[in-house]
Amino acid sequence: MSHVIEGGVGARRVGAAQRRAAILLAFIASLLVLAGCERGDPEPPPPPPDQQQTDADPPADDAGRMAGEHRHDRPDPSPALDDPPAQPVVSREVTYGTLDDEALEGYVAWPEAGADGLPGLIVIHEWWGLNDNIRKMTDRIAGEGYVALAVDLYGGRTTDDPSQAEAYMGELMEARDRGRDNVRAAHAWLRDEYGVPRVGSVGWCLGGTWALETALAMPDAIDAVVIYYGFVPDDPEVLAPLDMPILGLFAEDDAAVPAESARAFERVLAELGKNAHIEIYPDVDHAFANPSGGNYEPETAMDAWLRTVAFFDAHLAAPDDVEE
Repeated sequence: MSHVIEGGVGARRVGAAQRRAAILLAFIASLLVLAGCERGDPEPPPPPPDQQQTDADPPADDAGRMAGEHRHDRPDPSPALDDPPAQPVVSREVTYGTLDDEALEGYVAWPEAGADGLPGLIVIHEWWGLNDNIRKMTDRIAGEGYVALAVDLYGGRTTDDPSQAEAYMGELMEARDRGRDNVRAAHAWLRDEYGVPRVGSVGWCLGGTWALETALAMPDAIDAVVIYYGFVPDDPEVLAPLDMPILGLFAEDDAAVPAESARAFERVLAELGKNAHIEIYPDVDHAFANPSGGNYEPETAMDAWLRTVAFFDAHLAAPDDVEE
């Protein structure tokens, strides 16, 4: 199945088989480079004693649990970040709205062939903020045939310090209404600026939580959601308004977002009759799909990526864009 938009500017989407072949070739190359790099990489130094946390005493709040998973982690670049998009893209820094008289700054990318008629995606960063890793992931998503807008929920702040990231995440979760207004502005901007016919949301870590928050904030306006190891509720009243396909990608060994919470989320969605698929990957940890983090698992990340691409192809492509 491939997706083509007619109109004189050529194919907006590459064929699925060609795209995935290119992805797999890039993936194999990145594995070879990673293998050469990882042999000599030293273990990161432990954090100072006042920032250490023991597994026997996990924090109760979401930001604290996330800190437990990331306490030895840093968003350091790796060769896997160099994987190119499936087709050339163009990108720019943008202002996608204002909130309390403050500009909302983000990053948008779309295929070089053109953006006319393409669906939109709201891309939501990890707890480190809108950094270069998320920009490159946004480029990869755009290369699959989307106008991809990476939002900034931290007001221009990024960090590689887990304790600072914990503080930023805590602020955001305390101001959930403001975060929801932020993603609503992103949705309106995609509609107004690019005329996208459908909009999905996707995010990793904190961004996975907010991919779902985006759907809960606009249940009638979001057409598909992909959640990478984000916090998910199991309250039927909270989840009842969701009326779009959902893909959840979780890690069996994740202490911040335990597998059982993902299973409970799955059970409630099934009881409510929602269109949802939850994948829990065995023997991997939180942030397995982050190529700039210490928990990166290339094979699992590739499987999750291919599922993400196929999911959005199935649920955001217009019927007349699809060739069997």
